Amino acid sequence: QVQLEESGGGLVQAGGSLTLSCAASGSSSSIKFMAWYRQPPGKQRELVATIISGGSTNYADSVKGRFTISRDNAKNTVYLLMNSLKPEDTAVYYCSAGAGGIRSWGQGTQVTVSS
Repeated sequence: QVQLEESGGGLVQAGGSLTLSCAASGSSSSIKFMAWYRQPPGKQRELVATIISGGSTNYADSVKGRFTISRDNAKNTVYLLMNSLKPEDTAVYYCSAGAGGIRSWGQGTQVTVSS
C-alpha cells in the first residue's frame, strides 16, 4: 500500500502562488497515477488535476492555465504549482494515488486565499 503526505499549504493573498507537495512511500513503484483533489468549505470533494505514469496530465476547467501538476519519480513526489490564486480556490487539498487497484489518500493540507 502507498502512504502519502502532503505539505505546502497555507494562507496567501489573491493573485499569489503556492506549491503543494505530496511524498509517496510504501509501494510507490506500483503507482499508476497521482492526483490532487480539493474540498471547499461546505462542498463536496472535487478533482483538481491528475498525472499518469507516462506523464500525461489533466485539469479541472476551473484551474486550467493557473495550476500545474508535475511529478519527480526519483523523489516519489508529486507537486501542484498554483498561480493566480482566487478566493474560490480556498479548500483542503488532498493528494491521491492509484496503485494495484487500491486508491490511497493523504491527510490533506489547508489552502486559504484571502481577497
